[in-house]
Amino acid sequence: MKLITLALVCLLLAGMWLDEADSRSMHVSSSNCCFVFAERKISLQKIQCYKTTSSTCSRSSLILKLKGGRETCVLLKTPWVRQSLKSMKVCPPK
Repeated sequence: MKLITLALVCLLLAGMWLDEADSRSMHVSSSNCCFVFAERKISLQKIQCYKTTSSTCSRSSLILKLKGGRETCVLLKTPWVRQSLKSMKVCPPK
């Protein structure tokens, strides 16, 4: 009986480990992609920092972290975004 229990626990742990390893290497979190974009220009005083979206996303965009803790997405090809990029700083990694 103990051998069966040990085997089941090992299979369960192996299954959990494989699922975790697969999710880290293959899955792109939806939080790394943007699907809705701000249409109006955002004042540089409101922007704390930015991070780029994943290269696997359908559109090249930035996630702007605003003062107050909110985040919004903007398209990288937008003229005001390209001009303002030099004045913005990159968000530190978590």
